[in-house]
Formats: sequence, structure tokens, C-alpha cells
Amino acid sequence: MPSEFELIARYFTRGTTHTTLGVGDDGALIAPSLGCELVISTDMLVEGTHFLPDTNPEDLGWKTLAVNVSDMAAMGAKPRWATLAMALPEVDEAWVAAFARGVFACADEFGIDLIGGDTTRGPRNFCVTIFGEVAAGKALRRSGARAGDEIWVSGQPGRAALGLAHLQGRTSLSEPRRSDCIAALQRPQPRVALGLALQGLATAAIDVSDGLLADLGHILEASGVSAQLKIAALPAPTLERDAYLSGGDDYELVFTVPAQARTAVAELATELALPLTRIGSIMAGPTVSIELHDLKGRIVEPPHRGYDHFMSPLEAGTVSPDMSLPEAGTVSPDMSLPEAGTVSP
Repeated sequence: MPSEFELIARYFTRGTTHTTLGVGDDGALIAPSLGCELVISTDMLVEGTHFLPDTNPEDLGWKTLAVNVSDMAAMGAKPRWATLAMALPEVDEAWVAAFARGVFACADEFGIDLIGGDTTRGPRNFCVTIFGEVAAGKALRRSGARAGDEIWVSGQPGRAALGLAHLQGRTSLSEPRRSDCIAALQRPQPRVALGLALQGLATAAIDVSDGLLADLGHILEASGVSAQLKIAALPAPTLERDAYLSGGDDYELVFTVPAQARTAVAELATELALPLTRIGSIMAGPTVSIELHDLKGRIVEPPHRGYDHFMSPLEAGTVSPDMSLPEAGTVSPDMSLPEAGTVSP
């Protein structure tokens, strides 16, 4: 059985492309680009909370890095470097090799150097710290939304939560939607190109990790505003509706732009071949709140807002994004939330 250091050397050490000193010393050396600020984020994935024990290790390797890359996208930053710390209950070399392939597949996709980390024995969990670059003063923040701005979301939120529900036997998806939703759960696609393109266009942005309503709420709190969401033909309270609004684990971007930027967003959707959907507006208000409206303007009671690790399921109204959505049911392969203001290439 390989030692800790042999494991690192065998599976997690390779050449770098834009790093002064990578894996193998007491610390890495990086040289940020001239005129750029560093953007730094850390995420931990714990077995049983963020992923199922039987998750394919290569998919898990991809996701472990991808959820951190998504944070860079939400800041309008280019991901550059990452460290990986992991605890493993035992050394299964075939499992570790597959996990490493997933990590480096994601690293190659987004131009990231893995520059260090740590390994130890323990319950399976993974912690990535990622470093990105953004031109000084150009980072997207949560605090810039203003009354009159429009609220947009990328892609199709809710697919990951539906994929999880299928794997847990709480719903039954038919093909091809089954494969699509499971892929969204296990191989999320960080919207880095969108985040970079939103520099100078978006007033605020965040990625959807805990649920659309919960994460939009963070923008509202940071900006001191409220929101009115108008989602066409919103279905009755079902698993599909809860997945869209509070499922989490999507890693799409929710962002706000001035109303006059609508044409620019439409052009961006075409350029990136990515659906972008206008779902509401930012409102001034004495308190931070989200009003959910149907097509006729009637206020609809929202489902659970999203996940909080330190609330009980009863308090939060849900459980972990990877163990979530208590309502069961069957979702047909073509069932989806009709979209208001969708711009699709």
C-alpha cells in the first residue's frame, strides 16, 4: 500500500503551466498577473452531506473542483490555481486514480494548476481552496443590485436536485431527462465564460449552490433590496417546482443587470450558446424579501428557500442540497418550468 507521499506523487503531482513552484515543497509560489486582484474561495465536500457514498469517483473528482470553479465564475474571475486537501478511510488505488482523473479533467478544462494540498486518514471528505484573477476593481459582487435591475439566471436550475431525487428513489425520470439531470448533479458545468462576460454588465451575481431563492436572497441582503419574481405558469407545489426554486447544487449563475442591458444579455446568450432567463426585477423596499408571482400577477407562496448546514431540516424547510427535496412524485421527461423572458440561442 502506498504511503501518503507516494499517493500524492503518483496521482496528484504533475507539471504546471503558470506556477513558479507547485507540488513538492512546503508551499507553492505563484505570481499574479500585473493589474489583477486575487480571488480566493474554499469549499468542502463531505460524504453523506454533499455526495452519496456510491458516487462514481471520476465524477466526484470533477465535481470537487468544479464547485470551486463556480465561485470564480460568480466573481467574474478566471480560475488559475487550486489546492486539494482530502481525508480517505482507506487507500483504494483504483478509486484514487479515478478521482484524480476527474480532478485533472476539470483542471484542464478551465486552465487550473493544482499546486498543493494534504491527505489524511478519516471519513471521506475533500476541501479545495481555489485562486483566481480578476482585473483590479472589476470583480462581480453580491452588493451591487439596485431597484429597477432585472434578475436573470443561466441554464436550467433544478436539474441536479431532480437527478438526486431519482437516484434516491423519490421520483422516476424517463430518458433522456434522467441522464441529463444526473449529469447536472454529478458533473456540474461552471459558467466561467458567462462570469467573465458579465464584467461591466452585471450589477451583482452569485452561483446557485443552496437553491435559487436562498442564493438570490444573499444578493438582496448584501444590496439592501427586495425582489419580485415572475415565473410563467408556475406549477402547483410539486417536486419539480421545489427543485427549480430551492433544490440547489446547480452551480448556475443568478445575476442582476440594468433594464437597458436586456439586449446585451440576449446577445450574450447567443454568443455563449447558453440559455439566459429573465425571472424578475429588483425592487426598493424597507425589508429584504422575495415576492413570487404567477402569470396573472397573483402572489404564490414559495417553497422551502434552500439549505443551511446549521439549521435543522424543520427550521430550514429542507435538508442538504444532496439529500434534499422531501416531496416525492413522478416527473415526465418533458416536464419543465415554462420560462419568462428566456433568451435561448
